[in-house]
Amino acid sequence: MPNSTLTPEKRLFLKDRELGALLEITQAINQDHSEGALYKIFQFTLLGQLNIRRLVLYVKEEGQWQCVVSFGAMLPDFRRVPLPESVLRGTGGQPAALAGMGLGTEWSMLEAVIPVVRNDEVVAYVFIGNVHEDYASGEAAKFLETLSNILLGAIDNRRLGRQRVAAAAMRKEIEIAQEVQTMLFPRKLPNDAHVAVAASYVPHTAVGGDYYDVVDIDANRFLFCVADVSGKGVAASLLMSNFQAGLRTLLRQQVDLATIAQELNNLIFRNAGGDKFITVFFGVYDRASRVLQYVNAGHNDPLLVFDSGQVERLREGTIMLGVMDELPGLKVGEVHIPGRALLLNYTDGLTEVFDANQEEFGEEGILALLAQNRYLPLKRLHEALLASIKRLQRQRQPVRRRRDDSELPV
Repeated sequence: MPNSTLTPEKRLFLKDRELGALLEITQAINQDHSEGALYKIFQFTLLGQLNIRRLVLYVKEEGQWQCVVSFGAMLPDFRRVPLPESVLRGTGGQPAALAGMGLGTEWSMLEAVIPVVRNDEVVAYVFIGNVHEDYASGEAAKFLETLSNILLGAIDNRRLGRQRVAAAAMRKEIEIAQEVQTMLFPRKLPNDAHVAVAASYVPHTAVGGDYYDVVDIDANRFLFCVADVSGKGVAASLLMSNFQAGLRTLLRQQVDLATIAQELNNLIFRNAGGDKFITVFFGVYDRASRVLQYVNAGHNDPLLVFDSGQVERLREGTIMLGVMDELPGLKVGEVHIPGRALLLNYTDGLTEVFDANQEEFGEEGILALLAQNRYLPLKRLHEALLASIKRLQRQRQPVRRRRDDSELPV
């Protein structure tokens, strides 16, 4: 930066201008202007108060240098010009003349660069040109750095404030989603001489996209379902809440299982417009006849394990709900449940767990564990299954996971 000799009167006059510039910037900050407005006020303040007629300001945002102010006669739009590496290397954190830096012709109308330093790190570069001779001193450069620091500090505080508001909103959204999700799960599960049910919901994140339900139809029959909605958060919880309300309404109307699947598909398709879907397994079990009717709508195949060790996968059904307005090829499966049989329903969070060698637990892991613990009381068998998953999770490093999921043996 060039130096000039100033008379006491001239120095006092310039200090008065600096004070005016400082007042304009601080008033703009206190008036809660937007970031764009603050940059504009900064630009016109330097022009009006300090007679700086060409100004370019680069700031570092999310690790990238971006031009946020570019004004002055005969200057190109620097918002389209990358910050030269020679500037990053050549200033050393101190004001410097641009001559000799080997910059392109677009920089020829600018005379000096002033790094803005905060916590020993350059956070902005102020380029100035056509500066009035009375304001061409090292002291002036220091004031410009200070003024720029005040402006950028205020803008950073605004961003932090927005981030805090967004984080608070996200926390509130998660709380709402958790409350909605908790209300969806049944408070009581069947446990009598004919059937026993154990269930768990273990989300991998604060709000999962899974759901299970058990609803009595009459003295002998009850419906159970296990579902997985695409996505997570409030949107997924509300969609699942809508699904549950529709299911309960249909059950009160005493409709059959095929109609339940069709009507819930229509409900989801109308509400989500095909953007979200639900995989679900519906089962209606009759204690008296020991017959299970079911529809598997794109869900993981439940495993029916017989006393002999034979395994049957319940696959009859259709595609996932909510993808099309009509379910294609819908079939209702039917199977007789013999004594001492075990039916395991689950979502893919149970199988998509990996050990330290990146080996998936998978269906094979489930069946191996069931073979070893088949005749444990249901609650203990259920706990053993969950404990095996937790052991795998402790052994491995974090790995890929497609969705937040849960486990549901029935």
